[in-house]
Amino acid sequence: MCLAIPGKIIKINKEKAIVDFDGIKKEINISLVKVKIKDYVIIHAGFAIQKIEKQEAIEALKF
Repeated sequence: MCLAIPGKIIKINKEKAIVDFDGIKKEINISLVKVKIKDYVIIHAGFAIQKIEKQEAIEALKF
């Protein structure tokens, strides 16, 4: 089973970013998608794989 979760970009440094997962902060790789601070992304295996809208992230976090 694969698990991908949404998070908010809070800091960017080249191809790495710090993402906030509902209060938990982790470093991820953003080389696969173009993002900026405050964007929401879907993360799988330490990589941002898709940029999403804020409302989509909020809905996903409800589960």
